Amino acid sequence: MTNRILVVDDDLHIREVTRVALKKAGMNVIEARDGKEALTRFSAEQPDLIVLDIGMPEFDGLDVCREVRKSSDVPILFLSARDDEIDRVLGLEIGGDDYVTKPFSPRELVARVNVILRRLAPRPGLAESGALSKGQLSVDPEQHVATYASMPLHLTAIEFGILRAFLTRPTAVFNREQIMSAAYQLNIQVSDRTIDSHIRNIRAKLAAVKCDNVIETVHGVGFKLGRCEPPA
Repeated sequence: MTNRILVVDDDLHIREVTRVALKKAGMNVIEARDGKEALTRFSAEQPDLIVLDIGMPEFDGLDVCREVRKSSDVPILFLSARDDEIDRVLGLEIGGDDYVTKPFSPRELVARVNVILRRLAPRPGLAESGALSKGQLSVDPEQHVATYASMPLHLTAIEFGILRAFLTRPTAVFNREQIMSAAYQLNIQVSDRTIDSHIRNIRAKLAAVKCDNVIETVHGVGFKLGRCEPPA
């Protein structure tokens, strides 16, 4: 099935460059010129992924992300006109999956979109193995479903990939490079702050369902899976 991508940017040139690159990669593209139009198109079209500019006037990309996350876990890749770490980290903290800084390579943008979409797709060979679990945490890679104590977890594609990596090696300690590789593939490099933001998001979502021990910090090394049980 062809993936449907919603591209949101107030710059016509950026939309054109992005549209051409994504269409060349075999994707269908829907466009919006501002945040309010983005929400309208999102509701009507139900895209598989949103490429979302942060720096739009009035209703910006962060506002759009907050609204979308009230009802959907659709992957969001942010575009930022500035090399501003605060914007990028805030975008990840409120539910973004990744970001690209302008000016960007269309090839890199397509690669990052493909990585996120690949995380959502069933992977051959996993159907036989069934769900991965520890304690009351369960991840089903085939159906792309995660639960804790039978309650659904609304994870982004990157967060799902990180939890799946932990559950495939439930006693291992992962450094940030290993987490980055598991979450992004294709040798795409992101900062330690980006990985930490994803870990923080996962912890917050598990804490909301009464699990405060899903991921433990191993100081000076990285992170490991915790007990994944309710507090005693």
